[in-house]
Amino acid sequence: MKTCSSPNGGLPLLRDIAPHLERALSVGTLPPRKFDQSSVRCETLMMSMRDGTRLATDLYLPPVKKAPAVVVRTPYDRMGEERHYVGSLFALASRGYVVVSQDLRGTGQSEPDVWDYYMYDQEDGYDCIEWVTEQPWYDGFIASFGGSYVGQTQWQMAMHPCMTTIVPHVSGLGFATSSARLHMFLNAYAKTVGKGEGRLNISYTDAERLMVEETLATGYFNEPIELSLPPRLKELFPNLQNLPVKEAQEQLWAHYCSLGCAGRAKFVHDALDIREVTMPDVEKLDQFFGQNISHDRHTLPHTSPAELVASIKAPPLFRTSWYDWFFNDALETFRRVQADGKADIAARARLIISPHSHNTLGYKEGLATSPELSLISDNLALVDLLTRWYDAVREDRVSEWPTVIYYLMGANIWCTSETWPPREARESRLYLSADGGLFEHAPTGDGFSTQFDYDPADPAPTLGGNLVSSVIAPGSVDVSGAQQRPDVISFTSPVLAEDMDIVGHLKMVLHASSTAVDTDFVVRLTDVFPDGRAIQLQNGILRARYRDLPEAATLLEPGAIYELEVDMWATANRFEAGHRVRIDISSADFPHYDRNTNTGGLSDTPIVARQTIFHDAARPSHLVFGLIGDAPKWAAAEERTR
Repeated sequence: MKTCSSPNGGLPLLRDIAPHLERALSVGTLPPRKFDQSSVRCETLMMSMRDGTRLATDLYLPPVKKAPAVVVRTPYDRMGEERHYVGSLFALASRGYVVVSQDLRGTGQSEPDVWDYYMYDQEDGYDCIEWVTEQPWYDGFIASFGGSYVGQTQWQMAMHPCMTTIVPHVSGLGFATSSARLHMFLNAYAKTVGKGEGRLNISYTDAERLMVEETLATGYFNEPIELSLPPRLKELFPNLQNLPVKEAQEQLWAHYCSLGCAGRAKFVHDALDIREVTMPDVEKLDQFFGQNISHDRHTLPHTSPAELVASIKAPPLFRTSWYDWFFNDALETFRRVQADGKADIAARARLIISPHSHNTLGYKEGLATSPELSLISDNLALVDLLTRWYDAVREDRVSEWPTVIYYLMGANIWCTSETWPPREARESRLYLSADGGLFEHAPTGDGFSTQFDYDPADPAPTLGGNLVSSVIAPGSVDVSGAQQRPDVISFTSPVLAEDMDIVGHLKMVLHASSTAVDTDFVVRLTDVFPDGRAIQLQNGILRARYRDLPEAATLLEPGAIYELEVDMWATANRFEAGHRVRIDISSADFPHYDRNTNTGGLSDTPIVARQTIFHDAARPSHLVFGLIGDAPKWAAAEERTR
């Protein structure tokens, strides 16, 4: 097996193991057609669900009596989808697949005239697959594809025993959690996607641009840690008022999971006193269920992740991206499928990690020479990859695919592994030092710390990274300007003498204190180029009240020193010779996430918090990462003040 030549060891390259897959991921050429597109017949029907609600559905029928099916269920208006989406449906049909394209309940041309986000898709997805199995053209094979919400609908269809395979893109089952709430983009999405009151007849990207001023003026987090039920839920659950918060939240969640789709919708209507469920509403439900019940857990509400994963009937090909906003959940869902899925499903699960963000550019260093960086989520260009996967599943050739395909940024190459993280990646550490350095060896001195003040009225800004936005460019932006802010402290390694490959999970262990009872800590990893640019790779945020998840939220004792773990998800990047590694620490990533008022719900007036980061022998704050190859080699010995 050929590997990537590097002073730090070898990495298996996709081009040497499966060159056809590298071409599919890098160039996106279409496979040969079986039929001319003009021979594909299109029909529209209203498919009835179990409660009689009718969903607008298009069929793309090739000129055959029996055919495999591809089902796509979307909230984004199947008639108004971008050209590449409709083109991909015709492309699949002309290659012998019956394609079923359906507007979700309450969206597009489907009934009714209001969309309850996430509430009904579990039953509707199952019913849609059941309908397919009853059609005269059904040959026994049903697949799917699509990203974001369209990815979520595939997990619901995968509960049906006749589903053959799914290809969810930038999607997961909500097993991973974030301790802070998303802010940017949510309201624009709620005002433009689906049907309901106050919808704007513009795209959510245009709406987001119109809402910039509103977005930047809002997003203050200041909730009490006690469970506060609205009157309707108090009537339904009078016993919860006397229970510890965590126990009460668990009982509410178990009740919610026991309900059917209509019952869950009614629960949310009552809990939030709303007439329809929107994306921001689902983001707020953690106040009733606990922060460990994440947004996407509502895709298939459950009390046992292991039991849910064991119920998946179709092997998934996960497609996710280094800069996707729910990237951590895709990784965790993949891990759980491998650990708890049925043996045949777990053995055939595959993972592809691309260098993109959520449906747009992500890593941008080398765009002119690396065409795969621009291939993003163009469904038409990815028909080759899809049909190769469908053929592999149908012909029992999945074992020919690497278990994990991932993009090594910096080197700009596709690599493979049989595990995630790769077995070759050994856990390593870089420690913060008193002089702003970042070194392999733990500090030996005492009493060293660095302070900064976090003001909620002037939060450190979001400049890129893992977000969905048409206003702030996601992905690998230069954040060197933000590193000059007084509320951002940076720690930088010496110059590398040889390439260093960081691949795998990232975690920052902070020894920190705050003058506030609740606050946030944000950590960012950047690749510092010789010209001074600091290219953002990955970051993480910890809301201090949730430092002990899944245990109940607890406030800080001002001035007390805590050991805090900030989950920074994962990355794969080659830090080339002449580059440096840098860690930034601040207390905001706004407006990507909401901003903490520092008051823990005890006051309505935001306050400034003084944050102290310790980095001495007794309290060695450090980055934990996966290193492939030998220990890093630095250009020259540097003075290391401890």
